[in-house]
Amino acid sequence: MSSASSHAASSADDTGLLSPVRAGSAVEEATGDVAFLQAMLDAEAALTRAQAALGQAPGAAAVAVADAARAELYDVRDLAVRARAGGNPVIPLVADLTAAVARTDRETAAYVHRGATSQDILDTATMLVAARTLPLILADLARTATALGRLAATHRTTPMPARTLTQHAVPTTFGLKAAGWRALTLDAHDRLTALRPPAQLGGAAGTLAAFAAFAALTEGAGVTGTAGDDPGVRLAARFAGELGLAEPVLPWHTLRTPVADLGTALAFTVGALGKVAADVLVLSRTEIGEVAEGSGGGSSAMPHKSNPVRATLIAAAARQAPGLAATLLGSLAAEDERPAGAWHAEWQPLRELLRLAGGAAREAAELAEGLRVFPHRMSEHLALTDGLIVSERIAAALAPLVGRSRAKELLTSASRRAGEEGVGPAAALAGTLAEVPGLADVLSETRLRELTDPARYTGSAAALVDRALRRADPPPHPSPLAPARSTAHD
Repeated sequence: MSSASSHAASSADDTGLLSPVRAGSAVEEATGDVAFLQAMLDAEAALTRAQAALGQAPGAAAVAVADAARAELYDVRDLAVRARAGGNPVIPLVADLTAAVARTDRETAAYVHRGATSQDILDTATMLVAARTLPLILADLARTATALGRLAATHRTTPMPARTLTQHAVPTTFGLKAAGWRALTLDAHDRLTALRPPAQLGGAAGTLAAFAAFAALTEGAGVTGTAGDDPGVRLAARFAGELGLAEPVLPWHTLRTPVADLGTALAFTVGALGKVAADVLVLSRTEIGEVAEGSGGGSSAMPHKSNPVRATLIAAAARQAPGLAATLLGSLAAEDERPAGAWHAEWQPLRELLRLAGGAAREAAELAEGLRVFPHRMSEHLALTDGLIVSERIAAALAPLVGRSRAKELLTSASRRAGEEGVGPAAALAGTLAEVPGLADVLSETRLRELTDPARYTGSAAALVDRALRRADPPPHPSPLAPARSTAHD
C-alpha cells in the first residue's frame, strides 16, 4: 500500500468518533471492515474446501485458496472504492483472490468462487460476522442480568414512588423496578440465543445449477463424488458445516427471514436496555436523585456536574435502532430471485444494529454493576404528597363504610385540611372523619397512620420480585452459537 493510499484509508476510517456507545468495544472490532473482509474470505475458502471434500475440486485448490484467504493481504479501502463498479465488494475481492491464488498455482485459480454469486459470499459473511459477534453481546447481557438480579434482591422491599404519566401514583419497590429491568434483559438474551445464523449458497438464481453442472463435469473427468442425493444440496450442506453456520432449507436470496430475525432481535435488545436507561435518566435527575451512576461523566462547562453518561449512550442507541430495523423489514419485499437495492440496503443497518446492541449491552453491564441507590431519597419523595400517594388504599377502607362517592369527598376534604393546617395526613383525616358520626370509632388515628404509611402499601411487590428471580441467570460466558438446521422456510 502506498503512502497516499494509506493516508486515504486512515482518513476515511470510521473510528467511532460519532458513536461512543460502541467505540473501543469488542463488538466494534468484530464488525469492522476487516472483520467483514475476513468473513468473505472465510466463505470463499470454505466453499472450495467443501467442493474438494465432495470431489468437485482438487485438494490443492482448497489449500491454495485457504492460504490466500487472509485479510491482511488485501487493501480494504481499495476494495471499497472498486466495489462501486459492480455494486458490491465481492466482485473486486474475487478478482484479487483469484490473482493471489494464481501467483501460487495458476491451475487452481479456476476454482476460486466456482459456481457462487456475490450474494452467496456476502450474505454468508454477514451471518459469520453475526455468529462471531452475538456471543460478545450475550456475555454483556448476562453481566447486566446478574447485576440487576442483585439489585432486585437487595431492594425487594425498598419503597419508592411509582410514577405514571410523570406523576406519583402508588408506592412500589425499587426491587420490583430492578426485577423488571432484569426481565427485559433476559428476554433480549433469549431472543439472541435462539438465533441460528445460516449460510447462503444458491448460485446465480437460487437453483444451485452451476454447482450441479460442475459436479457432473468433475465426476465425468474421473474425480470421485459421493453418490446419492443432489450434488448441489450436498454442497450447500457441506458449505454450512465448514463454517459452523446453520444449513438453510432454501437459498434465501429474496427470502430474508434470517436478516429480519437478526435485525428485530437486535433492535429489541437495544430497546429493552433503553428502558433501563430511560428510568435511570429520570431517577438520577438532580431534583429526584434516587439513583446515580457509579462514575458519572463530566461537563465541558460545568464542573459540578456528574452526568449519567452510560444511560445517555444507551438511550441514544435505543432511538436509532427502530429506524434501522425498519429498513431491514422493508427489504423483505424484495423482487424476483435477486433484487436491486433491497439487499444492498441491508448491509449498513444490520452492521449498525450489531454495534449498537453490543455497545448498549456493554454500557448496561457497567451501569448495572455500579448503580448507586438512595433509599432515603425515595422515602422523602413518598412523603411529598402528604399521604395522598396511598389515597387508593384509604378509599378502599372507607368505601364499605360510606360509599365510594362519599369516601372521595372525605379524602378531598382531608387533603385540603392537611395543606391549610400543616398537619400530617393521618391527623387531617382523623379530624375530617370525626365530623362523621361513628367513623372515628371504626378508623382510629392509629389505624389511619397504618393506612397512610406508604411502606405498608406495596402490594405483592416483594412476592413478584421473588417470582421474577426464580428465572435463572444466563451463563456468563456463552459458547459460540451452535449450528442447527434453519426452519425459516420449512
